[in-house]
Amino acid sequence: MATSASPSIVWFRKDLRLEDNPAFFNAVKKGPVVPVFLWSPNEEDYSTGSASKVWLYYSLLSLKKQLESYGLNLIIRKGDSLKNLLEITASISAKVVYSNKRYEPSSIKKDQEIASKLKDIGLEYKTFNGNLIIDPEVVLNKSNLPFKVFSPFWKKCLSVAEPSKPLPIPNKIISIEKKIKSLEIRDLNLREKEQWALKINNYWDFNNGFAQKKINSFLENNFNGYCETRNFPSIDGTSKLSPYLHYGQISPNQIFYELSKSGHENWKSSQFLAEIGWREFGYYLMFHFPNTINEPLRNEFNKFPWIKNDLLFESWKKGITGYPLVDAGMRELWETGWMHNRVRMVVASFLVKHLLIDWRKGADWFWDTLVDADLASNTLGWQWSAGCGADSAPYFRIFNPTTQAEKFDSDGNYIRRWIPELKDFKAPNIFQPHKYKNELFFNTSYPDPIVDHSESRKKALLAYGEIKK
Repeated sequence: MATSASPSIVWFRKDLRLEDNPAFFNAVKKGPVVPVFLWSPNEEDYSTGSASKVWLYYSLLSLKKQLESYGLNLIIRKGDSLKNLLEITASISAKVVYSNKRYEPSSIKKDQEIASKLKDIGLEYKTFNGNLIIDPEVVLNKSNLPFKVFSPFWKKCLSVAEPSKPLPIPNKIISIEKKIKSLEIRDLNLREKEQWALKINNYWDFNNGFAQKKINSFLENNFNGYCETRNFPSIDGTSKLSPYLHYGQISPNQIFYELSKSGHENWKSSQFLAEIGWREFGYYLMFHFPNTINEPLRNEFNKFPWIKNDLLFESWKKGITGYPLVDAGMRELWETGWMHNRVRMVVASFLVKHLLIDWRKGADWFWDTLVDADLASNTLGWQWSAGCGADSAPYFRIFNPTTQAEKFDSDGNYIRRWIPELKDFKAPNIFQPHKYKNELFFNTSYPDPIVDHSESRKKALLAYGEIKK
Protein backbone atom coordinates (compact mmCIF):
# COMPACT_ATOMS: atom_id res chain seq x y z
CA MET A 1 0.00 0.00 0.00
CA ALA A 2 1.50 3.36 -1.03
CA THR A 3 0.91 6.94 0.09
CA SER A 4 2.28 10.41 -0.58
CA ALA A 5 2.80 11.20 3.15
CA SER A 6 6.32 11.81 4.49
CA PRO A 7 7.98 8.43 5.14
CA SER A 8 10.22 7.32 7.98
CA ILE A 9 13.33 5.20 7.80
CA VAL A 10 13.57 2.00 9.83
CA TRP A 11 17.24 1.18 10.26
CA PHE A 12 17.63 -2.57 10.87
CA ARG A 13 20.81 -3.57 12.70
CA LYS A 14 20.96 -6.39 15.29
CA ASP A 15 17.17 -6.74 15.13
CA LEU A 16 16.43 -8.60 11.90
CA ARG A 17 12.79 -9.35 12.65
CA LEU A 18 9.38 -7.72 12.32
CA GLU A 19 7.76 -9.24 15.40
CA ASP A 20 8.43 -7.48 18.72
CA ASN A 21 10.51 -4.84 16.97
CA PRO A 22 9.73 -1.50 18.63
CA ALA A 23 11.55 0.59 16.00
CA PHE A 24 9.59 -1.02 13.17
CA PHE A 25 6.31 -1.01 15.09
CA ASN A 26 6.48 2.69 16.01
CA ALA A 27 7.61 3.75 12.55
CA VAL A 28 4.75 1.90 10.90
CA LYS A 29 2.26 3.50 13.29
CA LYS A 30 3.44 6.92 12.13
CA GLY A 31 3.00 6.27 8.41
CA PRO A 32 4.91 4.97 5.39
CA VAL A 33 8.26 3.29 6.05
CA VAL A 34 11.47 2.55 4.21
CA PRO A 35 13.43 -0.37 5.74
CA VAL A 36 17.20 0.01 5.50
CA PHE A 37 20.20 -2.16 6.30
CA LEU A 38 23.65 -0.55 6.29
CA TRP A 39 26.82 -2.64 6.12
CA SER A 40 29.48 -0.59 7.91
CA PRO A 41 32.09 -3.01 9.29
CA ASN A 42 34.64 -0.23 9.80
CA GLU A 43 32.35 1.34 12.39
CA GLU A 44 32.38 -1.73 14.61
CA ASP A 45 34.69 -2.33 17.57
CA TYR A 46 35.66 -5.55 15.83
CA SER A 47 35.01 -6.31 12.18
CA THR A 48 32.34 -9.00 11.88
CA GLY A 49 33.73 -12.53 12.00
CA SER A 50 33.54 -14.97 9.10
CA ALA A 51 30.89 -17.23 10.63
CA SER A 52 28.74 -14.29 11.71
CA LYS A 53 28.87 -12.97 8.15
CA VAL A 54 27.43 -16.26 6.92
CA TRP A 55 24.56 -16.02 9.40
CA LEU A 56 24.01 -12.38 8.49
CA TYR A 57 23.80 -13.25 4.79
CA TYR A 58 21.06 -15.82 5.25
CA SER A 59 19.16 -13.85 7.90
CA LEU A 60 19.12 -10.80 5.61
CA LEU A 61 17.68 -12.94 2.83
CA SER A 62 14.97 -14.09 5.22
CA LEU A 63 14.20 -10.54 6.41
CA LYS A 64 14.10 -9.24 2.84
CA LYS A 65 11.63 -11.96 1.84
CA GLN A 66 9.43 -11.23 4.87
CA LEU A 67 9.43 -7.49 4.14
CA GLU A 68 8.52 -8.11 0.51
CA SER A 69 5.50 -10.10 1.65
CA TYR A 70 4.28 -6.80 3.17
CA GLY A 71 5.10 -4.76 0.08
CA LEU A 72 8.36 -3.33 1.43
CA ASN A 73 11.76 -3.43 -0.22
CA LEU A 74 14.83 -3.68 2.02
CA ILE A 75 17.32 -0.99 1.00
CA ILE A 76 20.88 -2.26 1.22
CA ARG A 77 23.82 0.12 1.40
CA LYS A 78 27.41 -0.14 2.58
CA GLY A 79 29.91 2.39 3.88
CA ASP A 80 29.54 5.26 6.31
CA SER A 81 26.20 4.91 8.08
CA LEU A 82 25.66 8.63 8.69
CA LYS A 83 26.40 9.49 5.07
CA ASN A 84 23.99 6.82 3.84
CA LEU A 85 21.24 7.88 6.23
CA LEU A 86 21.61 11.50 5.14
CA GLU A 87 21.43 10.51 1.48
CA ILE A 88 18.35 8.35 1.93
CA THR A 89 16.48 10.83 4.14
CA ALA A 90 17.15 13.59 1.61
CA SER A 91 16.06 11.48 -1.35
CA ILE A 92 12.64 10.66 0.14
CA SER A 93 12.14 13.75 2.38
CA ALA A 94 12.06 11.58 5.49
CA LYS A 95 11.77 13.39 8.82
CA VAL A 96 12.52 10.56 11.26
CA VAL A 97 14.95 7.64 11.49
CA TYR A 98 13.85 4.80 13.76
CA SER A 99 16.31 2.29 15.20
CA ASN A 100 16.75 -0.09 18.08
CA LYS A 101 19.64 0.63 20.40
CA ARG A 102 22.99 -1.05 20.25
CA TYR A 103 25.25 -1.14 23.28
CA GLU A 104 28.74 -1.76 21.89
CA PRO A 105 31.13 1.14 22.65
CA SER A 106 31.65 2.19 19.02
CA SER A 107 27.93 1.89 18.26
CA ILE A 108 27.01 4.14 21.18
CA LYS A 109 29.47 6.76 19.97
CA LYS A 110 28.20 6.51 16.39
CA ASP A 111 24.57 6.78 17.49
CA GLN A 112 25.37 9.96 19.40
CA GLU A 113 27.00 11.41 16.29
CA ILE A 114 24.03 10.46 14.11
CA ALA A 115 21.48 11.85 16.57
CA SER A 116 23.38 15.13 16.79
CA LYS A 117 23.77 15.53 13.03
CA LEU A 118 20.14 14.69 12.27
CA LYS A 119 18.99 17.14 14.94
CA ASP A 120 21.16 19.86 13.35
CA ILE A 121 19.23 19.53 10.09
CA GLY A 122 15.81 19.29 11.71
CA LEU A 123 15.39 15.50 11.69
CA GLU A 124 14.67 13.11 14.54
CA TYR A 125 16.54 9.99 15.54
CA LYS A 126 14.30 7.78 17.66
CA THR A 127 15.81 4.74 19.37
CA PHE A 128 14.26 1.95 21.40
CA ASN A 129 15.36 -0.98 23.54
CA GLY A 130 14.55 -3.91 21.32
CA ASN A 131 17.45 -6.23 22.14
CA LEU A 132 17.57 -6.55 25.92
CA ILE A 133 15.08 -7.33 28.66
CA ILE A 134 16.15 -4.25 30.57
CA ASP A 135 18.23 -1.23 29.61
CA PRO A 136 21.70 -1.30 31.27
CA GLU A 137 21.25 2.23 32.61
CA VAL A 138 18.28 1.22 34.75
CA VAL A 139 19.90 -1.30 37.11
CA LEU A 140 22.39 -0.13 39.75
CA ASN A 141 23.33 -1.37 43.21
CA LYS A 142 22.50 0.31 46.53
CA SER A 143 25.52 2.58 46.13
CA ASN A 144 24.20 3.70 42.75
CA LEU A 145 27.09 1.92 41.05
CA PRO A 146 27.12 -0.89 38.47
CA PHE A 147 26.93 -4.47 39.69
CA LYS A 148 29.97 -6.69 39.18
CA VAL A 149 28.43 -9.93 40.45
CA PHE A 150 25.75 -11.74 38.51
CA SER A 151 23.38 -12.98 41.24
CA PRO A 152 22.48 -9.60 42.78
CA PHE A 153 22.38 -8.05 39.30
CA TRP A 154 19.90 -10.62 38.03
CA LYS A 155 17.84 -10.50 41.23
CA LYS A 156 17.49 -6.73 40.78
CA CYS A 157 16.58 -7.17 37.10
CA LEU A 158 13.83 -9.65 37.89
CA SER A 159 12.46 -7.31 40.55
CA VAL A 160 11.96 -4.47 38.07
CA ALA A 161 11.41 -6.24 34.73
CA GLU A 162 8.21 -7.94 33.71
CA PRO A 163 7.66 -9.76 30.41
CA SER A 164 5.54 -7.69 28.06
CA LYS A 165 3.36 -9.07 25.32
CA PRO A 166 5.49 -9.02 22.15
CA LEU A 167 4.63 -6.28 19.70
CA PRO A 168 2.76 -7.68 16.71
CA ILE A 169 3.44 -6.94 13.08
CA PRO A 170 1.05 -4.05 12.37
CA ASN A 171 -1.93 -4.86 10.17
CA LYS A 172 -1.52 -1.73 8.09
CA ILE A 173 1.94 -1.27 6.58
CA ILE A 174 2.43 1.55 4.09
CA SER A 175 5.23 1.59 1.52
CA ILE A 176 6.39 4.36 -0.83
CA GLU A 177 6.37 4.29 -4.60
CA LYS A 178 9.68 6.02 -5.18
CA LYS A 179 12.58 3.78 -6.20
CA ILE A 180 15.63 4.08 -3.95
CA LYS A 181 19.12 3.08 -4.96
CA SER A 182 20.05 -0.20 -3.31
CA LEU A 183 22.66 -2.93 -3.46
CA GLU A 184 21.85 -6.61 -3.48
CA ILE A 185 22.69 -8.68 -0.42
CA ARG A 186 25.27 -10.60 -2.45
CA ASP A 187 27.13 -7.32 -3.05
CA LEU A 188 28.12 -7.24 0.62
CA ASN A 189 30.44 -10.23 0.06
CA LEU A 190 29.31 -11.91 3.27
CA ARG A 191 30.03 -15.40 1.95
CA GLU A 192 33.67 -14.75 1.18
CA LYS A 193 34.59 -18.22 2.46
CA GLU A 194 32.14 -20.03 0.22
CA GLN A 195 32.92 -23.61 1.21
CA TRP A 196 32.61 -22.80 4.88
CA ALA A 197 29.34 -20.98 4.22
CA LEU A 198 27.92 -24.03 2.46
CA LYS A 199 29.08 -26.26 5.30
CA ILE A 200 27.51 -24.11 8.03
CA ASN A 201 24.33 -23.92 5.98
CA ASN A 202 23.88 -27.68 6.46
CA TYR A 203 23.41 -27.29 10.20
CA TRP A 204 21.06 -24.34 10.60
CA ASP A 205 17.70 -22.95 9.57
CA PHE A 206 18.20 -19.20 9.20
CA ASN A 207 14.62 -18.26 8.39
CA ASN A 208 12.75 -15.67 10.41
CA GLY A 209 10.15 -17.46 12.44
CA PHE A 210 12.23 -20.57 13.06
CA ALA A 211 13.51 -19.16 16.35
CA GLN A 212 9.92 -18.86 17.57
CA LYS A 213 9.36 -22.51 16.68
CA LYS A 214 12.54 -23.42 18.55
CA ILE A 215 11.53 -21.70 21.76
CA ASN A 216 8.06 -23.25 21.64
CA SER A 217 9.54 -26.71 21.06
CA PHE A 218 12.15 -26.23 23.77
CA LEU A 219 9.62 -25.13 26.39
CA GLU A 220 7.42 -28.10 25.57
CA ASN A 221 10.08 -30.80 25.33
CA ASN A 222 13.34 -29.74 26.99
CA PHE A 223 12.68 -27.12 29.65
CA ASN A 224 11.96 -29.45 32.58
CA GLY A 225 15.21 -31.35 32.18
CA TYR A 226 17.33 -28.39 31.14
CA CYS A 227 19.18 -27.98 34.43
CA GLU A 228 20.61 -31.47 33.97
CA THR A 229 20.81 -32.03 30.22
CA ARG A 230 22.38 -28.64 29.37
CA ASN A 231 25.77 -29.94 30.51
CA PHE A 232 25.93 -32.98 28.23
CA PRO A 233 27.16 -32.14 24.71
CA SER A 234 25.98 -35.38 23.11
CA ILE A 235 22.39 -34.60 24.14
CA ASP A 236 20.21 -32.07 22.37
CA GLY A 237 19.45 -30.42 25.71
CA THR A 238 19.99 -26.73 24.96
CA SER A 239 17.82 -24.32 23.02
CA LYS A 240 20.50 -23.25 20.49
CA LEU A 241 18.82 -19.85 20.34
CA SER A 242 22.06 -17.87 20.75
CA PRO A 243 22.64 -17.16 17.02
CA TYR A 244 19.04 -16.05 16.59
CA LEU A 245 19.43 -13.70 19.55
CA HIS A 246 22.73 -12.44 18.14
CA TYR A 247 21.14 -10.97 15.01
CA GLY A 248 17.83 -10.27 16.69
CA GLN A 249 15.70 -12.78 14.83
CA ILE A 250 14.05 -13.27 18.19
CA SER A 251 14.07 -10.82 21.09
CA PRO A 252 14.89 -11.75 24.70
CA ASN A 253 11.50 -10.30 25.61
CA GLN A 254 9.80 -12.85 23.34
CA ILE A 255 11.60 -15.64 25.20
CA PHE A 256 10.82 -14.01 28.57
CA TYR A 257 7.15 -13.72 27.64
CA GLU A 258 6.80 -17.25 26.23
CA LEU A 259 8.42 -18.64 29.35
CA SER A 260 6.03 -16.69 31.59
CA LYS A 261 3.06 -18.13 29.70
CA SER A 262 4.39 -21.69 29.48
CA GLY A 263 2.76 -22.95 32.66
CA HIS A 264 6.07 -24.10 34.14
CA GLU A 265 6.37 -23.61 37.87
CA ASN A 266 9.22 -21.47 39.15
CA TRP A 267 9.95 -20.30 35.60
CA LYS A 268 11.29 -16.99 36.87
CA SER A 269 13.97 -18.70 38.97
CA SER A 270 14.79 -21.26 36.28
CA GLN A 271 18.30 -21.96 35.05
CA PHE A 272 17.15 -21.37 31.48
CA LEU A 273 16.02 -17.81 32.22
CA ALA A 274 19.25 -17.28 34.16
CA GLU A 275 21.17 -18.08 30.97
CA ILE A 276 19.27 -15.25 29.27
CA GLY A 277 20.26 -13.23 32.32
CA TRP A 278 23.94 -13.94 31.70
CA ARG A 279 23.53 -12.50 28.22
CA GLU A 280 21.99 -9.40 29.81
CA PHE A 281 24.89 -9.26 32.29
CA GLY A 282 27.40 -9.34 29.43
CA TYR A 283 25.77 -6.31 27.80
CA TYR A 284 25.47 -4.60 31.17
CA LEU A 285 29.19 -4.96 31.85
CA MET A 286 30.13 -3.87 28.34
CA PHE A 287 27.94 -0.77 28.70
CA HIS A 288 29.34 0.25 32.09
CA PHE A 289 32.91 -0.95 31.52
CA PRO A 290 33.49 -0.52 27.78
CA ASN A 291 37.25 -0.99 28.07
CA THR A 292 36.67 -4.65 28.93
CA ILE A 293 36.24 -5.58 25.28
CA ASN A 294 40.04 -5.26 25.11
CA GLU A 295 41.25 -5.18 28.71
CA PRO A 296 40.59 -7.29 31.82
CA LEU A 297 38.09 -5.90 34.30
CA ARG A 298 40.45 -6.91 37.09
CA ASN A 299 43.45 -4.65 36.60
CA GLU A 300 45.95 -7.00 38.21
CA PHE A 301 45.60 -9.31 35.21
CA ASN A 302 47.31 -6.70 33.06
CA LYS A 303 50.50 -8.07 34.64
CA PHE A 304 49.70 -11.73 33.93
CA PRO A 305 52.67 -13.47 32.23
CA TRP A 306 50.87 -14.83 29.17
CA ILE A 307 52.94 -16.99 26.85
CA LYS A 308 53.23 -16.53 23.09
CA ASN A 309 53.41 -19.97 21.46
CA ASP A 310 52.02 -20.14 17.93
CA LEU A 311 52.49 -23.90 17.66
CA LEU A 312 50.38 -24.62 20.75
CA PHE A 313 47.79 -22.07 19.67
CA GLU A 314 47.46 -23.68 16.23
CA SER A 315 47.06 -27.11 17.84
CA TRP A 316 44.24 -25.72 19.97
CA LYS A 317 42.52 -24.06 16.99
CA LYS A 318 42.71 -27.20 14.86
CA GLY A 319 41.59 -29.59 17.60
CA ILE A 320 44.79 -31.60 17.80
CA THR A 321 45.78 -31.08 21.45
CA GLY A 322 45.58 -34.76 22.41
CA TYR A 323 42.74 -34.01 24.85
CA PRO A 324 39.63 -35.52 23.21
CA LEU A 325 36.95 -33.28 24.73
CA VAL A 326 38.92 -30.13 23.84
CA ASP A 327 39.54 -31.36 20.30
CA ALA A 328 35.94 -32.48 19.77
CA GLY A 329 34.75 -29.03 20.73
CA MET A 330 37.16 -27.22 18.45
CA ARG A 331 36.25 -29.46 15.54
CA GLU A 332 32.53 -29.01 16.17
CA LEU A 333 33.14 -25.26 16.08
CA TRP A 334 34.98 -25.42 12.75
CA GLU A 335 32.36 -27.66 11.19
CA THR A 336 29.17 -26.00 12.42
CA GLY A 337 30.04 -22.50 13.65
CA TRP A 338 28.82 -23.42 17.13
CA MET A 339 30.03 -25.20 20.25
CA HIS A 340 28.20 -26.58 23.25
CA ASN A 341 28.50 -24.24 26.25
CA ARG A 342 29.99 -26.80 28.64
CA VAL A 343 32.67 -27.55 26.07
CA ARG A 344 33.26 -23.81 25.49
CA MET A 345 34.22 -23.52 29.15
CA VAL A 346 36.57 -26.50 28.91
CA VAL A 347 38.36 -25.37 25.74
CA ALA A 348 38.66 -21.80 27.05
CA SER A 349 40.08 -22.98 30.36
CA PHE A 350 42.53 -25.21 28.49
CA LEU A 351 43.84 -22.32 26.40
CA VAL A 352 44.32 -19.85 29.23
CA LYS A 353 45.32 -22.22 32.03
CA HIS A 354 47.00 -25.21 30.39
CA LEU A 355 48.68 -23.31 27.58
CA LEU A 356 48.89 -19.91 29.35
CA ILE A 357 47.84 -18.18 26.13
CA ASP A 358 46.15 -14.79 26.43
CA TRP A 359 42.36 -14.97 26.63
CA ARG A 360 42.15 -12.32 23.90
CA LYS A 361 43.66 -14.77 21.41
CA GLY A 362 40.90 -17.23 22.17
CA ALA A 363 38.25 -14.53 22.05
CA ASP A 364 39.48 -13.49 18.59
CA TRP A 365 39.24 -17.07 17.31
CA PHE A 366 35.73 -17.51 18.69
CA TRP A 367 34.80 -14.14 17.23
CA ASP A 368 35.75 -15.34 13.76
CA THR A 369 34.31 -18.85 13.94
CA LEU A 370 31.10 -18.65 16.02
CA VAL A 371 27.79 -17.90 14.32
CA ASP A 372 26.66 -16.43 17.67
CA ALA A 373 29.80 -14.30 18.11
CA ASP A 374 28.28 -11.63 20.29
CA LEU A 375 30.81 -9.08 21.55
CA ALA A 376 29.27 -8.80 25.02
CA SER A 377 28.85 -12.54 25.60
CA ASN A 378 32.19 -13.44 24.02
CA THR A 379 34.03 -10.95 26.22
CA LEU A 380 32.18 -12.05 29.35
CA GLY A 381 32.79 -15.74 28.64
CA TRP A 382 36.51 -15.40 28.03
CA GLN A 383 37.13 -13.10 30.97
CA TRP A 384 35.14 -15.49 33.15
CA SER A 385 37.32 -18.41 32.03
CA ALA A 386 40.54 -16.46 32.49
CA GLY A 387 39.50 -15.30 35.97
CA CYS A 388 39.98 -11.65 35.08
CA GLY A 389 36.38 -10.49 34.67
CA ALA A 390 33.27 -9.90 36.72
CA ASP A 391 32.03 -12.80 38.83
CA SER A 392 34.70 -14.95 37.20
CA ALA A 393 35.76 -18.48 37.98
CA PRO A 394 38.83 -18.16 40.24
CA TYR A 395 42.01 -18.55 38.23
CA PHE A 396 43.09 -21.43 40.48
CA ARG A 397 39.96 -23.39 39.46
CA ILE A 398 41.44 -25.29 36.55
CA PHE A 399 39.27 -27.69 34.57
CA ASN A 400 40.79 -31.11 34.07
CA PRO A 401 39.72 -31.87 30.46
CA THR A 402 39.93 -35.60 31.04
CA THR A 403 37.67 -35.70 34.09
CA GLN A 404 35.33 -33.23 32.40
CA ALA A 405 34.99 -35.69 29.52
CA GLU A 406 34.43 -38.59 31.91
CA LYS A 407 31.70 -36.66 33.69
CA PHE A 408 29.88 -34.99 30.81
CA ASP A 409 30.54 -37.36 27.90
CA SER A 410 30.74 -40.58 29.88
CA ASP A 411 29.98 -42.87 26.93
CA GLY A 412 32.23 -40.92 24.54
CA ASN A 413 29.50 -40.31 21.97
CA TYR A 414 30.30 -36.62 21.56
CA ILE A 415 34.01 -37.30 21.16
CA ARG A 416 33.46 -40.05 18.60
CA ARG A 417 31.12 -37.82 16.60
CA TRP A 418 33.73 -35.14 16.03
CA ILE A 419 36.97 -37.14 16.15
CA PRO A 420 36.81 -39.93 13.57
CA GLU A 421 40.31 -41.11 14.54
CA LEU A 422 38.77 -42.32 17.80
CA LYS A 423 35.71 -44.04 16.32
CA ASP A 424 36.85 -47.47 17.55
CA PHE A 425 37.59 -46.32 21.10
CA LYS A 426 35.12 -46.96 23.90
CA ALA A 427 34.86 -45.41 27.34
CA PRO A 428 36.95 -45.13 29.43
CA ASN A 429 39.88 -45.64 27.02
CA ILE A 430 38.62 -42.86 24.75
CA PHE A 431 39.34 -40.22 27.38
CA GLN A 432 43.08 -40.95 27.37
CA PRO A 433 43.69 -42.62 24.00
CA HIS A 434 47.44 -42.03 24.09
CA LYS A 435 47.70 -44.77 26.72
CA TYR A 436 46.15 -47.35 24.40
CA LYS A 437 46.73 -46.26 20.82
CA ASN A 438 49.79 -48.45 20.26
CA GLU A 439 47.80 -51.57 20.93
CA LEU A 440 46.86 -53.35 17.70
CA PHE A 441 43.12 -52.74 17.99
CA PHE A 442 43.59 -49.07 18.86
CA ASN A 443 45.81 -48.02 15.97
CA THR A 444 45.10 -44.31 15.38
CA SER A 445 46.69 -41.15 14.10
CA TYR A 446 45.26 -39.12 16.97
CA PRO A 447 48.04 -37.06 18.63
CA ASP A 448 49.47 -37.44 22.11
CA PRO A 449 48.69 -34.65 24.62
CA ILE A 450 50.64 -31.49 23.78
CA VAL A 451 51.01 -30.69 27.49
CA ASP A 452 50.76 -32.64 30.73
CA HIS A 453 47.77 -31.68 32.86
CA SER A 454 49.53 -31.83 36.23
CA GLU A 455 52.54 -29.87 35.05
CA SER A 456 50.33 -27.30 33.32
CA ARG A 457 48.31 -26.82 36.47
CA LYS A 458 51.46 -26.13 38.50
CA LYS A 459 52.68 -23.59 35.94
CA ALA A 460 49.30 -21.85 35.88
CA LEU A 461 49.24 -21.50 39.66
CA LEU A 462 52.78 -20.15 39.65
CA ALA A 463 51.82 -17.59 37.01
CA TYR A 464 48.76 -16.61 39.04
CA GLY A 465 51.00 -16.18 42.07
CA GLU A 466 53.07 -13.64 40.15
CA ILE A 467 50.21 -11.16 39.85
CA LYS A 468 49.29 -11.51 43.53
CA LYS A 469 52.67 -10.23 44.70
